[in-house]
This record gives sequence, C-alpha cells and structure tokens, in this order.
Amino acid sequence: MQIPSNGIHLEVEDHGSPAGEPLLLIMGLGMQLVAWHEDFVQSLVARGFRVIRFDNRDIGLSKSFDHLGVPSLGWNTLKYALRMSVDSSYTLADMAADAAGVLDALGIPSAHVCGASMGGMIAQQMAVRHPTRVKSLTLMMTTSGARHLPGPTLKARGALMSRPAKGTGTGAASDIDSIVAHYVGLYKTIGSPAYPPGDDWLTARLNMSVRRSHRPQGTARQMMAIAADGDRSALLSRIKVPTQVLHGAADPLVPVEAGHDLALKIAGAEIDVIPGMGHDLPMALWPRFVAGISTAAGRV
Repeated sequence: MQIPSNGIHLEVEDHGSPAGEPLLLIMGLGMQLVAWHEDFVQSLVARGFRVIRFDNRDIGLSKSFDHLGVPSLGWNTLKYALRMSVDSSYTLADMAADAAGVLDALGIPSAHVCGASMGGMIAQQMAVRHPTRVKSLTLMMTTSGARHLPGPTLKARGALMSRPAKGTGTGAASDIDSIVAHYVGLYKTIGSPAYPPGDDWLTARLNMSVRRSHRPQGTARQMMAIAADGDRSALLSRIKVPTQVLHGAADPLVPVEAGHDLALKIAGAEIDVIPGMGHDLPMALWPRFVAGISTAAGRV
C-alpha cells in the first residue's frame, strides 16, 4: 500500500497482529522491501512482532527522484577520496525522517528498528534524530562510516560498480535476463561463502525483484547519500536504546571491523560476529537473525 511519509509517498507492507510489538525493517542500497524474504518476515511475526517493511525513497514502488538527474559516480568518488563535499539529491537523515514518517502514517508511537547495510546507517540516523521513535536497534552488516575502517575488497568494489551487459536477444525479456544475470554475479561475489544460495533460488528471487522494479538511477542517488553522510561516529554516543550488532566475519563489502567499531561506539551494544557470513541474509541464518532482533527487543 502507498502511504504518505515525510512529504512523499512510500510503498509499505504491514504484517502480523496490530497488537504485536512493532518492528520496522529498513533495507539497504538499491534493495526493495521484498529483500526481506516473506518467510523471514513470518518467522518474526511468529515471535510476536508486527513487522513493517517498506521501499526506501527512490527504489521499488516508492517515490522516484529521477527529476533530480543522475549523479556522476566517478567525479563524486574522487571528491569523497579527497574528503571534499559529495553532491547528493537527499540525505540519510531525510531517509530516516521517511522511516519515522512510516510510523506516523500507521499510528505507531515507537518501534523496534532493524536496518541492513545502508538501512543500518539510516537506522543510526533515526535513533539519533528521532530517539523517541526507536525502542531498540538491530544493526546488520553496516558501519559508522569512520574513515579509518577497511573498505570493500577490490573484487567486491568492482562487482558493486559494474553494470549489466546488454541483452543478447530482442525485447524486454532479454534485458531482464541480462539484469538478473548481473545481480546473480554480484550477490555471489558479496554473499556468504559458508552459506551459498542455490543458483535457481537466487535467480528466481532476483527475477521477481527486477520484474517488480528496476531503478539503477535511484541506486546511484542513494549511493551518493551514503557518501555525503560521511562519518557518524560523533553521533553514536547519543544512541541510548538497546542495540544488537550482527555482522558476518567474511563480509567483503563492509568488513567485520565495522561491526566491532559500532559495538564499541554505541553504549551497551552487543555484537554477534557470524563465521562464514558475507554481505547477504542467508536462509540458514534466519533463526540467528530473529534471535538477535528479539534479544535487542527483550532488553528494552
């Protein structure tokens, strides 16, 4: 369903009993709400949560910002490396206000919040800027943005910056096949070496996602919002809610040092480092993720 939030419209899905403990799931760069698998959502509902998942602005079925144009990734990457200001169409603080606006639209005073990757960065901003709206915080495979932390491996960086090949056939079906094949390669590169998904399963999931929506320009603008947000370290001492950090020991995109850094900078935070986990949400680890979210919620 489309709901108004922070002056724009976002696509939102609300799962479970209205009497359940509200849990807001915030997905990462270029990812749609369907990246939170339906069965994972239902396992959270079974634990007593009312689960809200939504498409971030500029992605999925939510408000597009195509009228703002496509940022120059090359030029802005150079500016970021030189510690110059990066041009962004909007900020992660804007996206945190979007998330708070989802709760407003649903009449929810506060919720447990779980963010993955960029979603974890948005969740940090939400906990700092909208502290009364956040009951607990679960930060999955994300970072403070501190400059001293190691960055992606060269292979992961190359996969993230690559683009789909042109379709070999004619028509939209060929284009979709090419885009899906590109994403399959990306997720195999950054995914969990100890929990590789089956090719058929991964292809089917990504095919469904691409057919629902494919907005690479929105992904580029979100990437610039991440770069412009910079280092959140100075803000993290303001987070007072129970916080659980979940991070893969084998993450090639956001190395595990980032998880340890978050756990040190957020008072009382607990960390679960998961061997063999990369930068994805493997089915075999869903019970561990549910336990982590529940642990943070139980500390309120």
